[in-house]
Amino acid sequence: MNSASKRRPVFTTRFLVNVFAITFLGSHVLVAADSAASKLPLRDHWTLQSSAKVEAKGEIVSTAAFVPKGWHDATIPTTVVSALVKDKTLPDPFFATNLRQYPGVTYPIGGNFSNIAMQTDSPYAVSWWYRKQFAAPASYAGKTVWLNFKGINYRANVWLNGKQIANSDDIAGAWRTYEFNVTEAVKPGRENVLAVQVFAPTENDLAITFVDWNPAPPDKNMGLWREVYLTTSGPVAMRYPTVVSKLNLPAADSAQLTVTAQLKNGTNQPVKGKLKGQIENVTFDQEVELAPNEKKDVTFTPAQVPELVFSNPRLWWPAQMGKPTLYALTMSFEVNGAVSDRSQTQFGIREVTSEVNATGGRVFHINGKNILIRGGGWTPDMMLRQEPQRLRDEFRYVRDMGLNTVRLEGKLETQEFFDLADHEGILVMAGWCCCDFWERWTRWKPQDFEIAQQSLRDQIYRLRSHPSLVMWLNGSDNPPPPDVEQMYLDIEKQLLWPNPVVSSATGKATTVTGDSGVKMSGPYEYIAPGYWEQDTPAGQPNRKLCNPG
Repeated sequence: MNSASKRRPVFTTRFLVNVFAITFLGSHVLVAADSAASKLPLRDHWTLQSSAKVEAKGEIVSTAAFVPKGWHDATIPTTVVSALVKDKTLPDPFFATNLRQYPGVTYPIGGNFSNIAMQTDSPYAVSWWYRKQFAAPASYAGKTVWLNFKGINYRANVWLNGKQIANSDDIAGAWRTYEFNVTEAVKPGRENVLAVQVFAPTENDLAITFVDWNPAPPDKNMGLWREVYLTTSGPVAMRYPTVVSKLNLPAADSAQLTVTAQLKNGTNQPVKGKLKGQIENVTFDQEVELAPNEKKDVTFTPAQVPELVFSNPRLWWPAQMGKPTLYALTMSFEVNGAVSDRSQTQFGIREVTSEVNATGGRVFHINGKNILIRGGGWTPDMMLRQEPQRLRDEFRYVRDMGLNTVRLEGKLETQEFFDLADHEGILVMAGWCCCDFWERWTRWKPQDFEIAQQSLRDQIYRLRSHPSLVMWLNGSDNPPPPDVEQMYLDIEKQLLWPNPVVSSATGKATTVTGDSGVKMSGPYEYIAPGYWEQDTPAGQPNRKLCNPG
């Protein structure tokens, strides 16, 4: 049994019901910067094939002249193995010992495949092609067209209509999101062909891993594992509208709201315009100038807009403490009086605070009230499949068990997950994974630092708007070394992350942030409730955790 297995029971179900051995005492939501009318999901009727069976290059595969004979059908999002299971090329991995019979499943039973190299004869040691033929609306003419990938694992080359859009240096990192300006490559009112050549992560990549939470599929979940779509805007697009709230505590009788959004100039010319926003009957705007192709975060503060101080706000509360109330935020960017892009999102007014108390434990408060965090670990499906009804059922399960929190250890969930958490009042602990390359800092190369940095930026952008997020953990079984921890903290501060940040889920102090106020020393089995009233931060004797070397 590996060291991680000693501290967590292993389940193959999607929701791990082990109640946290870590006990704490103690805005944002629906990031939807693209208007629904302009969004073209590229979901159905993809084809998929191993590059070992494709001689043509991307310039040809991404044209209508190429005929994908004998390719597998696929629906995005999907990993390679998931698509092969769906079309019955591979049998159900959850039946009997089918998974062990898959080609490429050569890692030892109980082994951590994330730290083991694929064998050279694995069918997933080579790249795989995803190909999609689609009609672009004629209305795209004269607009800026953006191609979005919400998750690619792990590297990729992208072509559209015979033109390379990005290469595997541009696309590297499972937890990054990608948006490309394809205005010059797309063909409005005509057939288009998109081709993506995907490469699996290696044991030395910052990938999606299950460690001992699940067995691992032989492709290491390579593929287009999150949605792919096109959207349009005028010359400037708007992304990540967010509201951060600061309460007057302990009374919580007023809230200072800071509103921010990212603007992207899709042209090679400077653009001037006006960013506008509205929350209920409060409106605000400011003039913005963008350099050619510039990307800029624009912020409204209560100092600029006194009306952003709300009296007696309707607060967002977690389950069992109150109602998870949400407000609406409308934003738009206008150029010469015409709307270039707009968004309608929701956010919650609430504030989470945290500190280490006199006995060395970390306490949390929400809206000035102490909160006892009761939760369990949450894992996605082994092949990252998305099932909306099952997701809703699992959230009901969480509430029925009397829990108020779930933990995502390096397996950051879908937009639908966070929207549901916001509406149900379920808190979310999120952060990076243990026991894999995410904690092998001494082996990181310069590109790994860049991928880690950009991965955090992309995830903070997408998560900061959700009131359900209660904290972010920069490490899991080990805190990052000082340079990495400071890099993470700088990004979190720059992007206005509104919630507490904890160095790791262990009691290891750091030279940057000091004591974590957390313990990971157990117990990892049922203990009578009275134990927790007597427990000290030392807990039981420490067990061996994952080695960060």
